[in-house]
Amino acid sequence: MHANTRETVPEGEHTFHPLVPEELEFVKKMWFDDQASRALGMEVLTLALEDGLGRARLRMPVGDLMVNGHDTCHGGDIFTFCDSAFAMACNAKGSITLAAGCDINYVSPARRGDVLIADAIERVQYGRNGITDVTVTREADGELIAEFRGRSRTLAPRKA
Repeated sequence: MHANTRETVPEGEHTFHPLVPEELEFVKKMWFDDQASRALGMEVLTLALEDGLGRARLRMPVGDLMVNGHDTCHGGDIFTFCDSAFAMACNAKGSITLAAGCDINYVSPARRGDVLIADAIERVQYGRNGITDVTVTREADGELIAEFRGRSRTLAPRKA
């Protein structure tokens, strides 16, 4: 592990540490106020900073109300899942950071009863801008479901 790495160890439904206390409280409040993610059954598995860039892993079961007319998970629900993972990763430093744009590629369908995993990795931050990639896979077999790229803008850097 790189000396500049802070990483989480899963220990229950929501694992947010060992971010420093200010970062932890900022992201915990953001997550617990996010009723949209909670309504879709999302949970944060890990949240970390590595070399100053955010990482997050989320989990979401595909429920009955998420299935469309093709009997697959609605693309909007997968997009929301990615957006939530993106938000966790790019806000991990404890600064107010919002989406400036994003796009998604759907690779394979997810179905009712599947459990999805979203791995978000902040690739770069330049000035107040950032790029974060999110990969969604099926937990049972690791099959790739979607790839998402988010572009972020930090509005209020955290005071040191």
